[in-house]
Amino acid sequence: MGNIATVSNAAITTEQLAGWLRRFHDLVIKNQAELTELDSAIGDADHGINMARGMSAVMPKLDAMHAADANELLKTVAMTLLTSVGGASGPLYGTFLLRFGGATGSASELDLAALAAGLRAGLHGIVERGKAEPGDKTMLDALSPALDAMDGVIENGGELVSAVTAARDAARAGREATVPLVARKGRASYLGERSVGHMDPGAASMSLLFDALADELAG
Repeated sequence: MGNIATVSNAAITTEQLAGWLRRFHDLVIKNQAELTELDSAIGDADHGINMARGMSAVMPKLDAMHAADANELLKTVAMTLLTSVGGASGPLYGTFLLRFGGATGSASELDLAALAAGLRAGLHGIVERGKAEPGDKTMLDALSPALDAMDGVIENGGELVSAVTAARDAARAGREATVPLVARKGRASYLGERSVGHMDPGAASMSLLFDALADELAG
């Protein structure tokens, strides 16, 4: 509880951003088989494999660099994903982190408003790249409600950990809500009504990203 009290009124540092991405790597590896199984039902059966490959390529970069600011860190990770992940997930996650980093400028730490703005910039990048919107049964169905929940906490004067926790919970709910949807974008859209009853793998991995962020801030 002491760690939570320490960070609840503070900004998230570049070191914590790196810790977030390390935790995301660990969760992707842990859930690789499940992500691939989800993708086997409505995609190319490679989402878990591709994400594990990409995040494994990220780890040596994190070990080797001492980023002075959030943009440098996120840009490095983004470019690694863009060059090492196959399928749609590499370009989408890469674009998300690239836009996120670009929105932070040269900041070495991000307060809640800056974190939310960076994540929102990343969402806009995914929308532009993938031409999807919430309800299309994509990663946006976890990301968009997560950021809406974060904004709600900000509007009510909440703090960093509360906002990230709310975002994590909303991302999980959004992930589950993809099950009854008909896919309208990506490989899954070819299945039409047959995509109903299956969770979107991109929403599942995006939910892990918020799990990792909440875990990092909780210590």
